[in-house]
Amino acid sequence: MTQLETQGFDCFLPKYKSVREWSDRKKEVEQPLFPGYVFCRFEYSQRRPIVVTPGVLQVVGCGRTPMPVEQREIEAIQFAIASEVPTQPWPYLAIGERVRIHTGKLSGLEGILVNFKGNHRVVLSVSLLQRSVALEVDLAWVTSLEKRSEMKVQPITTGARVRVTG
Repeated sequence: MTQLETQGFDCFLPKYKSVREWSDRKKEVEQPLFPGYVFCRFEYSQRRPIVVTPGVLQVVGCGRTPMPVEQREIEAIQFAIASEVPTQPWPYLAIGERVRIHTGKLSGLEGILVNFKGNHRVVLSVSLLQRSVALEVDLAWVTSLEKRSEMKVQPITTGARVRVTG
């Protein structure tokens, strides 16, 4: 990512904190939310400096057709990271009831509400990558977008990027 930024590209590498355990210690480390991917803003016609950058494998798309990640998906991930609410990678979820968070630092975010190990999470997904991120929320913070009178527990969608190694 640093090499791309040095070349003047606008890049985004969302990270989360996790505890890693070794035989002699535990340590909190930052890891990429979407391992192997970096979000990079560029004009496709000007892609050559990106694809020749060491570590970049390809521009993500559908088959051989490049596809940008939706801006609203990138903005939702950036907003979630900036909120400092605990996040973690999450299996991609394509179905479920969409909700909107109406309280706190995450107010305005939309996603899918799920219940995991007794805690509610809103899941943001990057459709093109088929990857997701989960944010812990209080059930009282969310409102159903499908049925304003009922609140159910379900998943969310968001993201776009460049495939990299190492």
